[in-house]
Order: sequence, then structure tokens, then C-alpha cells
Amino acid sequence: MRTYRQFAAVYDRLMEEMPYSEWMNFARRCFERYGIPKSIVDLGCGTGNLAIPLARSGFGVFGIDISSEMLSVARSKWDEPTARGGYRDEPGTIRWLQQDMRDWELPEAADAVICFCDCLNYLTEGHDVAAAIQATYEGLAPGGLFLFDVHSPRQLERYAEEQPFVYDEKDVAYLWTCDYDPDRMEIEHSLTFFIQEPGTAASGAGALYSRFEESHVQRAYDPEWIAERLGETGFELLHRVADFTWDAPTAESERLFFVARKPK
Repeated sequence: MRTYRQFAAVYDRLMEEMPYSEWMNFARRCFERYGIPKSIVDLGCGTGNLAIPLARSGFGVFGIDISSEMLSVARSKWDEPTARGGYRDEPGTIRWLQQDMRDWELPEAADAVICFCDCLNYLTEGHDVAAAIQATYEGLAPGGLFLFDVHSPRQLERYAEEQPFVYDEKDVAYLWTCDYDPDRMEIEHSLTFFIQEPGTAASGAGALYSRFEESHVQRAYDPEWIAERLGETGFELLHRVADFTWDAPTAESERLFFVARKPK
């Protein structure tokens, strides 16, 4: 579970192409259909790329993540005046909390919980996924929504088939390789980063780089198994769709979305 340590410092730079606006639009469509929440938990909030826009939209947001490094980046972004639209009297708020998604809790129940960007795939044992679902059920107010996505088993296979991945810019580069276990539907992402030291030459012999390595393990789960865990916990499964659409998943879907509700 201890990931995103040194990676936190360059996370936003390397994740610029992630579809944050599509996650936001998916959440908004769900809220419009089932009720606009006042308080939202962003579970696995990372550097705040969803929590901050939600707060700017007027919601009371709790950004929860296990990584103190990621939360430090998120706090620094929120503390910049531009993160709050240039002024500090907007109705939205954020409270950052370092907690484990398997046993998170708040002083009072939330109206909605989002867990996007395949955060649940980082739980590599079924009982941990069940614990996260249970903690979310307990943390939601009656009628509250739980919106989350996971990588499909096929998507992890694609990572293994398409590796290695390389990113190469003057000040930052990485090599990303994958090792896939088809029996467990589990993949280990091994990343080697090279980050230019501040104040060194822009390129050439005078440029100095720090090298560090990180390993991130993800596991995919049968979507029927996930649906069963939601039902056993007490959730009402409203939708199971794929790839930012309202279409049912297929064998080739990359990202599976679940929309569940705690009964009133």
C-alpha cells in the first residue's frame, strides 16, 4: 500500500493526459440524476486533481489518501490562490486526511463518495476490497452515492502486452515495465525515474539527474464479484457501465464504472 513516495513530486507532470474532466463529468451526471450532494469524499484523492475542482464548484470535500507525500502536493496546490478561483471566500471547502481506504471514517456521514482513477485496483486482496466497500457504506448517509471505477482484467493484460513504456523529456524521464500474473489477474508496474536536479545545466554534460525506482502492484477483479460484494454490504447497484459512457461493459472494455447507493 505504500506507493507514490518520490513519484508524488512529479505525478502531475506525468499524468497531464489523464481524463480528469471525464471523471468530473461522469460524477456530475450521476449527481444530477440521483441528487446533488453537499459533502463528497474523494477516496484516494492523490494530488487533488478531482477534489480541488469539486471544491471550486461549491462542494464540501474530504480528500482522503494513504500517501502523505501526495497529500502534501495536494495541500500546496489548494493553498495557491489560483486553485480557489483567485479568491478565498468561495463556498467550497477541502479537508485533507491521511487515512487508509480500508478503514476510513469521518465525524459525520457524507452524501457521496467517489473513488476514481482505478484506486481500488491497488487493493490486491479480496478481503481488502470488501473492507473498503464496507467502510464506504458506513461512511455514507442514507441515500448516499458511491461512484468508482476499476481497471478491467483485459486492461491489465494490455499493459503487459504493450510494455515497456518510455517517457523522455530534458528534465524528467522514466522507463516503465510490467510483470503480469494471469492467475491472480495481478500486475506489477516497475518504474525507474530520472529527475533533473534543480539549478543544474539544462542539458549536456552539466546536467545532473537523480534516479529513483518505485513499484506499484494492481489487481483486477471479476466485475460480477465486485457487484456481489456491493450487494452483500447492503448497497443498491444502480449502474455498471464502461469507459466514461452509460454503455454496458464488454470483453474489451478498459475501465469499469460502478454506481451504487446506500438505501434510505
